[in-house]
Amino acid sequence: MTLLRRQFLSGSAALTAGTALGLHSGPSHAQLALGDFKIDVVSDGSLTLPGSFIFDPMPKEELLAILEKHGQSAEVLTPPCNVTLLRQGDRTVLFDVGAGPDFSPNSGILLNSLDALGVSPDEVTDIIFTHAHPDHLWGLLDDFDDPLFPQASYMIGKAEWEYWMNPNTITDIGEARASFAVGAQRRLAMIEDQISLFEDGDEIMTGIAARATIGHTPGHMALEIRNGSEAVMVLGDSIGNDHIAFSRPGWISGSDQDPETAAETRIDLMDQLSHEKTRVIGYHLTGNGTGYVDKVSDGYAFVAEA
Repeated sequence: MTLLRRQFLSGSAALTAGTALGLHSGPSHAQLALGDFKIDVVSDGSLTLPGSFIFDPMPKEELLAILEKHGQSAEVLTPPCNVTLLRQGDRTVLFDVGAGPDFSPNSGILLNSLDALGVSPDEVTDIIFTHAHPDHLWGLLDDFDDPLFPQASYMIGKAEWEYWMNPNTITDIGEARASFAVGAQRRLAMIEDQISLFEDGDEIMTGIAARATIGHTPGHMALEIRNGSEAVMVLGDSIGNDHIAFSRPGWISGSDQDPETAAETRIDLMDQLSHEKTRVIGYHLTGNGTGYVDKVSDGYAFVAEA
């Protein structure tokens, strides 16, 4: 296990000039180009969650009005799972690996989505984790408990690694999430010799920088892919949905492990993203998760790309 410590320089000249940034529409697949980076957003399926998992701490009357406006149920949520794939030269990079077959019946289709692009698991050279929750990590192993991406090297935030690999986490995390910790430790232990750790601000690959977005988990990271003044932010779960999280980013969400810190992170991140007009890819944002953050009179809005 190694520690990466190259600091990211904003406006890096590592990418070629003349950015062409476009989108191919589709309910579960987007294609973007950023300099010589080719980015695909593919589906790992979706989750089915009780609304209470997120909504319980929120003021009910105002919550219901916002959900009705967005056509969302207060009882059941079915967020998509959008995995980012980046290709440049001989590098094929995945940001998270989906849920695999053991977490949710409607997820775990990442391999089918990659196959549709002609990408096999053997071709993946690098995997960057935003965090170690099941729907982002549990697709790491195959049916025989061997790494599904045998040629890949792996990267994760140092604080995230230390949290999930701490043996006390299994008891400290609480009964509802104990299986998350057991599953994370088992999977991360399988790749311990192939994983590198990074910290906030590190340039972990040429043109890809780590941005600490803690709260959802203790070491959650977003990843910024940058070409000069043009950038795409891979959000992970730092902004977890396109309705309440945008309308009321300061509200406490039951899905976050440190809800107060996560709310502060959302507010700061949305302020930056809306001001800089940075394109985002959200793991659980509507459709294929691509779009922008727009500042509106009473909060923020997700502007999805068609």
